[in-house]
Amino acid sequence: MSQDPNFRVALRPQDKSAGNNGAPFILANPRFAVRQASFLALFVTTLFICAGCSSNKEQPPPPPPGVTIAPVIQKDVPIHQEWVGTMAGNVDADIRPKVEGFLLARLYTEGCFVEKGQPMFQLDKRQAEAAVEQAIGNLERVRAALSQAQIDVHRFTPLVAQRAVSQAELDKAQSSERAASAAVAADQAALDNARLNLGWTSVTSPIAGIAGVSKVGIGDLISPTAVMTTVSSVNPIYVDVNIAEQDYLRLSREKANRHGRTDLELILGDGTIFPHVGRPLFVNREVDSRTGTIQVRGEFPNPGNVLRPGQYARIRAATELRKGALLIPQQCVSELQGVYQVGVVAADNKVTIKSVTLGPQFGDMWVVESGLQAGENVVVDGLQRVKSGMVVAPAQYKDTQVTAPTGGK
Repeated sequence: MSQDPNFRVALRPQDKSAGNNGAPFILANPRFAVRQASFLALFVTTLFICAGCSSNKEQPPPPPPGVTIAPVIQKDVPIHQEWVGTMAGNVDADIRPKVEGFLLARLYTEGCFVEKGQPMFQLDKRQAEAAVEQAIGNLERVRAALSQAQIDVHRFTPLVAQRAVSQAELDKAQSSERAASAAVAADQAALDNARLNLGWTSVTSPIAGIAGVSKVGIGDLISPTAVMTTVSSVNPIYVDVNIAEQDYLRLSREKANRHGRTDLELILGDGTIFPHVGRPLFVNREVDSRTGTIQVRGEFPNPGNVLRPGQYARIRAATELRKGALLIPQQCVSELQGVYQVGVVAADNKVTIKSVTLGPQFGDMWVVESGLQAGENVVVDGLQRVKSGMVVAPAQYKDTQVTAPTGGK
């Protein structure tokens, strides 16, 4: 058998301690080891070259980002403004006693509706009853004196004609009659006043309305200056607001255009709209020179007495009708340091970022003062993913207000 010169085969010497039973072993040739290292280096280099070639292949471009767009619509829209106001009853009656006395009982339920003339408090009436009895006694005494004077006059009149009594005696009797008649009238008035005081020991409501919390307690000595409670008539209810002079002028012009009719909406504290429409009741006579505002009072029907005095609410009214206003959805506007921007998608689906000037709000839309034209498509959703010059894949935004036909009332 031929033998490669690069290898030498030799038998291991017998080494019993190592457990080697004389197995042959191969002694490598140094030239063969160099060949092996060269082949391995060539193989690794080939792998790196192949990997570099595969990485240099051109990647396909990413698809254009998808956005939703909506057209800039043009229509006549009413411009509304809101003001914060405070509710007040059309009549707020402070309940005070007419006479002094100790409070014995509260006769109404706090926070409930009371009728006109309904008793609300009862004062101690023993002193008033005694005054009535005294006035009755005084009246009976002067009535007796009047009766005696009338008898004297009737008796002296024929006697004077017979010259049995002098004329002076008759004149004196007539004077006594007139004085007694006047005393009867005075004591009758005193009796009427005593009876009024007795009636006023029962404190009643002068109006129909909602009664407030009692401000006095049982056993208190109540004087005529003490406010015992307050009753408010709240149907209709008033809402007082202070509006700027400029808003007042616009509101006046709009009222003239609508032939004197202006409807008011009431937005309650929880954000809901009160179902009944109000009307302006009056405008105060002057503008407050310190604040530049003028007081306006609105009147709203309040069936069921739901609204109460002291509540805060917002009043909304149309101050003008904007002709041919440009409208875009609010969510398509991006604001950065006071600058408002929108993305406009052209016919070739390229985006252009434009700065716009915004006006008042109309529902969930902005009125655009400048920067856009009617019919342009603006990005509604996805503006944060695009920039000027980028091609996008637009889809129409579905919304009833945005896609509403042009025109207006």
